[in-house]
Amino acid sequence: MLLRSKYILVTAILLLFIPFNSSRGNTVPDDIPGPDPQVIRKLLVSAINSGKVTDSLYNKLGSIKNPSGLVSGYLGTLQALKAKHSWNPYFKIKHLNDAEKTFKNAVTRDPHNIEIRFMRFSVEHNVPGFLGYTKNLVVDRHEIIRQIDKKHYASADEPLVRTIVTFLLDSKRCTPAETSKLSQHLASL
Repeated sequence: MLLRSKYILVTAILLLFIPFNSSRGNTVPDDIPGPDPQVIRKLLVSAINSGKVTDSLYNKLGSIKNPSGLVSGYLGTLQALKAKHSWNPYFKIKHLNDAEKTFKNAVTRDPHNIEIRFMRFSVEHNVPGFLGYTKNLVVDRHEIIRQIDKKHYASADEPLVRTIVTFLLDSKRCTPAETSKLSQHLASL
């Protein structure tokens, strides 16, 4: 029940930064011109509740030769969603292991990108702690806050930054000093 409510929270938060002018479908359109972050973010929200969208978007992004760090981050998120949609415990763990490796690669390619760090943080925050997939929560939180302090948002637009800050505050994983700093940033956005 707690895990389900966390997924609902993530879905609600992700909806805050997704444009609503496109229609939702059960698959990814074949004519996506390139990895447009706005389109991918919208499809990721659909993928949270649809294994079909997850698989379709994963196949589309997985076919990109030499993906950027951000695209690798999206792939890591999709691998984590594949774990969510799988009923077989073996495949759940396999997909989480794959996601962990993909996120590591994404962070290596673009270590200061707050969107990549946020995706990994949100996955690790929502995976049960006893599985051991929470190794990067502190380092990701610190890097996100450091980049927000510098106003270095990379590919993240203002609504996404607002979502990231809100998620960090709601996660209750921040120190009192970080909470105060993030609240000030949120007020200034």
